[in-house]
Amino acid sequence: MTKKILFISYDGLTDPLGQSQVIPYLAGLTKYGYCFTILSCEKPQRYALYKRDIEKLLSSFDVKWFPIVYHKKPPVLSSVYDVLMLKRKAKFLHSKESFDMVHTRAGIPSLIGLWMKKKFNVKFLHDVREFYADSRVDGGIWNLKNPLYKIIYKYFKRIEEEEVKHCDGMVCLTYAAKKIIQQRPQYSQKVFLEVIPCSVDMQLFDPERIDAHQKAAVRKQLNISANDVVISYLGSIGGWYLTNEMMMFYRIILDKNPNAKFLFISPHEPAIIIDIGVKFGIPKEKIIVHNAQRYEVPLLLSFSDYSVFFIKPCYSKQSSSPTKHGEIMAMGIPAISNSGVGDVDEIITGAKSGITLKNLNQQEFESVASLISDRIKFDSKIIRNGAREYYDLQKAIDSYKKIYTTILTKPA
Repeated sequence: MTKKILFISYDGLTDPLGQSQVIPYLAGLTKYGYCFTILSCEKPQRYALYKRDIEKLLSSFDVKWFPIVYHKKPPVLSSVYDVLMLKRKAKFLHSKESFDMVHTRAGIPSLIGLWMKKKFNVKFLHDVREFYADSRVDGGIWNLKNPLYKIIYKYFKRIEEEEVKHCDGMVCLTYAAKKIIQQRPQYSQKVFLEVIPCSVDMQLFDPERIDAHQKAAVRKQLNISANDVVISYLGSIGGWYLTNEMMMFYRIILDKNPNAKFLFISPHEPAIIIDIGVKFGIPKEKIIVHNAQRYEVPLLLSFSDYSVFFIKPCYSKQSSSPTKHGEIMAMGIPAISNSGVGDVDEIITGAKSGITLKNLNQQEFESVASLISDRIKFDSKIIRNGAREYYDLQKAIDSYKKIYTTILTKPA
């Protein structure tokens, strides 16, 4: 019998994360007889640009999509309004579909999942993609010196305890997070808890599928020569992403390698990124900024000799599995990252897929920059095999299938 699942995401399907970390999983699960209704919050500008693309993508699968508008301003009140709209829409959809399970990400979506569990006794899969409340504090979004944000923080910490206590199953991204969750007094060993890191589509991110003629044209467009040493960064900047430290690191690389260039594959305005670099004495022409749709990312990554990502090593980031890491590894590119972020250190070491820095300081930067100058070698095939072992999309889909089966066959 077909099982009906309501999936709630505060990330829009038109957002990069929606396209890489929502649609591929659910599309894969439809092959096992699950029927999905997706309720997502869409940013108006992106929705207008990519609505038809997403609809076309979903049309091949047993998936219904109900987008609502995401609101950013005014702070707090806009989020409260979004919660009310999500709850209203979820209630309406449940009255029509009678869902067997609600699957939500942490934060605002899980508020709705917990509510549906309590009100309608719908089975509830709590997908802890991050330690939500702490990530907001660590990322500088919630300032606890502000009494209002302190109240909000305490509220979400209390709700997190309830979600752990009442959910029918849990997913987290890292083994570091799993250890923390299992130590919480609200956690019961009877509740299924699976580690499923942010996965990568190994077919999309495949260096063998890069078109040589297309790459040559883009190389010319980006003014990248065959002799350039390309350091790339993939994704957003700011918040938990340590852009200043990455610029400091690249400045040292540039001192040792005058032909080094820094390629940002990022949605941010080029001027913003270039201005940060200029503050560190980096010439404008050494920084390349290019926005890309998901299908364009593999080609752009393929220019990389190394790809760097420094992330704030804080409590909440123990729950983090950077999407970019799997994509970088799938392309056979060595990653340069810092310790203290989820399982990244263990994966890079285990897969022999790059370098981790224990500290983000001058001494460490100099040391790694020297390795780059000496053309330290990594085996791209070994790195790609590591991506297949740790981050393969099909493995993630199989893991979700297992937890779906466990929850949905469990007596109410």
